Amino acid sequence: MKDHLFAAGHTACSGCGQVMAARLVIDASGKNTVVVNNTGCLEVLSTKYPESAWEIPWLHSLFENAAAVASGVESGLKYLGKKEGTNIIAQGGDGSTADIGLQALSGMLERGHDILYVCYDNEAYMNTGVQRSGLTPFDTNTTTSPTGALAVGNLRPKKPMPEIAAAHGIPYVATASVGFPQDIQKKVKKAFSVKGPKYIQIHVPCPLGWRYEPQLSINIGKLAVECGLYPLIEYENGKLSGVKQIQPKPVEEYLKAQGRFKHLLSKPEEIKKIQEIADSNIQKYGLKLPAATG
Repeated sequence: MKDHLFAAGHTACSGCGQVMAARLVIDASGKNTVVVNNTGCLEVLSTKYPESAWEIPWLHSLFENAAAVASGVESGLKYLGKKEGTNIIAQGGDGSTADIGLQALSGMLERGHDILYVCYDNEAYMNTGVQRSGLTPFDTNTTTSPTGALAVGNLRPKKPMPEIAAAHGIPYVATASVGFPQDIQKKVKKAFSVKGPKYIQIHVPCPLGWRYEPQLSINIGKLAVECGLYPLIEYENGKLSGVKQIQPKPVEEYLKAQGRFKHLLSKPEEIKKIQEIADSNIQKYGLKLPAATG
């Protein structure tokens, strides 16, 4: 049996999509990898003193600066003549990536560091109480975007982080989902096959914050992709280069499986708005599989 580079014995919730994705990422990266981790769920659950689930060199940074610290690691290894053959990952959750750490991430991308940044996107600040982030979807119920008689959840659209990263003109940008494990590993290996900054955003369902039964994580991850709300795409040098095509399912199949969207099931006008978001993604990226002929 293969030994994983992200070991068992951590304290993640049952069904945590983030730890599934982290194991896939690190195993694909290999043992000659250095990881710098923002504060967040993954850091807390994997490094409870005096233990660690990481079987590779791993550094904890502040909530916002894994990209900056990893830039220093890469520069230091270059100075020592030890960078060749060493993969460097900076990683964090959606809040520490798209909000608090956006400036450090942009700097890392703009300067051209040979680093892969991985954003584990569970669509809220889960570690501190399920507050909304810039990557929280429209109409989601969180502790800072609550629902009520006159409120339907988060009022803002999901921040387009893959496009923001791609706008830097970097060699490789991709989205992935824990619902498609082989695709995650293929994209990580592809990222490390090119020099320069890379960005991969992975959709990681959270049973606690999304309010569903833990055994459903993979299925819910797949549904997000299959309804068009989480397109799996690739950019190379700022240009769209690959998409996973789908036979689109109604967004209601995805929404009804999660407590964070329970308030929408009696509001067809809101479900229609979310369907329009999915339809826009499908059209924008050409996600729909062509009709079979013959």
